[in-house]
Amino acid sequence: MDRTALDVLRSTTAALAPGAADNRLVPLIAAGTADPGALSALALEQQYIIASDRSAFAYLAERSAARREDACAVFLASLAGGENTAAERLEALTSACGLDSADVAAYEPTAGCQAYPSYVARLALTGAPAEAALALTANFAAWGGYCAAIAEGLRTHYGFDDEACGFFDFFGEPAPGLEAQAAAAVQAGLDGGLDTAAALRHGRLLQSYELMFWNTLAELA
Repeated sequence: MDRTALDVLRSTTAALAPGAADNRLVPLIAAGTADPGALSALALEQQYIIASDRSAFAYLAERSAARREDACAVFLASLAGGENTAAERLEALTSACGLDSADVAAYEPTAGCQAYPSYVARLALTGAPAEAALALTANFAAWGGYCAAIAEGLRTHYGFDDEACGFFDFFGEPAPGLEAQAAAAVQAGLDGGLDTAAALRHGRLLQSYELMFWNTLAELA
């Protein structure tokens, strides 16, 4: 029997799910034991990641439209739009960490944290849009869980208010509309011969680079 998009999304997400101990930073934030300097670095690294991912998603959406992969184009354009919202909410997080515009301008990003967006940019340039859509969606499941845990930890242990936690709330809360768009993009890909093995490979690398991001920051915690 042919697999549906939901079948493929669930199996790919399960295959890529990280182990409980793989991310060394999020448990520290959730427990309130992470050094505030790690939180500041997280916010500062995201300044670069959001800008890069926004451009990458927008370019992937353009490529999808040019290839008449309309469902992928809709999904990826939504991802690009989401990065605009994330950028707006990041300002409050940066302020809550005690950082100002001079701190943002002076910060030098680290290779370990920027490997993830660099690979997303590679996917934007060379990846098949449907493969990228599947890989990204599977990766986002772990990212969303991490963000939800961080938001709770920041409120409970660091005294951050709702505005300061808005960045993590945005990614940590369910997004049924986006999930439906992802399923439509993957289904269209399956109908057109989506290479699920290639998508899984992309997803494995994305997940590895994301853990590199977290564990690079954990060195500061």
